Amino acid sequence: MWSGRFREPLDAEFEAWQRSIVFDWQLLEEEVAASKAHASAIAAAGILTGEELAQLREGLDSVARDHADGEGAAAVREHPVAEDIHHFVELSLTERLGPLALKLHTGRSRNEQIATDLRLYVRGQIALTVDALAQWALALVEKAKASGDAVMPSYTHLQRAEPVLIAHWLQAYAQMLLRDIGRLQDCAARLNYCPLGSGAVAGATLKLDRWIAARELGFTAPTANSMDATSDRDFVLEYLQALTFVGLHASRFAEEITLFATAEFGFVQLPEAFSTGSSAMPQKKNPDLTELVRAKVGRIYGAAAAVTLQVKGLPLSYNKDMQETQEPTFAVRGTAQMVGLLARFTAALEFSKERMHEAAENGYLNAMAAATYLVHKGVPFRKAHEKIGNAVRFALERRVELGALTLEELREFGEEFGPDFYDAVTLEATLDCHDVIGGTARAQVREAIAIAEERIRAILADGKFASAEEAVHAGA
Repeated sequence: MWSGRFREPLDAEFEAWQRSIVFDWQLLEEEVAASKAHASAIAAAGILTGEELAQLREGLDSVARDHADGEGAAAVREHPVAEDIHHFVELSLTERLGPLALKLHTGRSRNEQIATDLRLYVRGQIALTVDALAQWALALVEKAKASGDAVMPSYTHLQRAEPVLIAHWLQAYAQMLLRDIGRLQDCAARLNYCPLGSGAVAGATLKLDRWIAARELGFTAPTANSMDATSDRDFVLEYLQALTFVGLHASRFAEEITLFATAEFGFVQLPEAFSTGSSAMPQKKNPDLTELVRAKVGRIYGAAAAVTLQVKGLPLSYNKDMQETQEPTFAVRGTAQMVGLLARFTAALEFSKERMHEAAENGYLNAMAAATYLVHKGVPFRKAHEKIGNAVRFALERRVELGALTLEELREFGEEFGPDFYDAVTLEATLDCHDVIGGTARAQVREAIAIAEERIRAILADGKFASAEEAVHAGA
């Protein structure tokens, strides 16, 4: 592609070492789509006839069809000559169309090609991940609806804190996923500008209508500056950082499920379809899915850290260093699959509701409700906190719960205690005293579920870029 300037061949080992076809073969679909869009642009500029344009577009489609998967995909990544995916497509197209194929590179550079391909790829992966996150969020919502008014203890510092609805706990994760979806959608909006027409650094040397390619590929508009367009990898880093949040939230869920599945907690039954046994201990059912999910965040965070270090301090414009941003991007391709597995895993989870209910009723988890009772009697909260703390210590010594103390015993800690105290510290009352937006009161949780479900179903119904292929061809 650039041999005219050189007299000596490349060192054989260096030539093999610097090739990117071994990983950027994964951009074949995006490279074909971008090449077809560029062909449309140069045809409009008078470089191609209508017949030549049709031949090039059909030839590009045939390259994509012949190498979509299996042996065809292997032939791409193992090609003996092609330096990168751009070179491979050019060679394959030349085999089909002869000299006409060589016209396609008129008015463009590989610098803008890879910038475009990566944007298309990341946009498609975002679409898949957003869909998977919405499906997982919906599974959490459905499980929350099915759990009804079942309760569990909540924790701070891994110590039992207050009773909450199981649905409330599930909804906490649904909210995390909705934020993750928002981050990815924001990233998709920011990256959705087309570099084609930027040339190597200063812009195309032909008077191209850059809107032609931008519209065909479903971009919002052409990029505004050629130097920025060819050297920008912000969108890669932003995508990987957004996925880091996905990994963190998935890992937190996985950690809690792993804990809750232990005999010490006994709150959940692991679905057998997502668990494994032990080769030595016949009784074991191991949480392999949640343990692997917990580990995946390391791979995702590592990819984001690698790209940060690869692009920091690079001068404008394109530098070969940027080739190294591709492998971390491909390394996290399994994130959408992981999230999809979590959706099915969540749907199959079974809660040990009696065990969770018992845990929520014991251990003075109604102490805050008890203090609130005194607040309603006119006691300042700090004094109410002290009075209930003393009552808890007294109950601990007698090995009973607060509700088992007699009214006479309670009045040793304050004359404000009355017969209505016992109704105020039941499990139901303890839940319902958190009657604020975002609280675990039963009516609030039901409303929160309805709101979350509406948001999630709207995301799924939107169907924007529902598949990677549709993402590439959205504007065609």
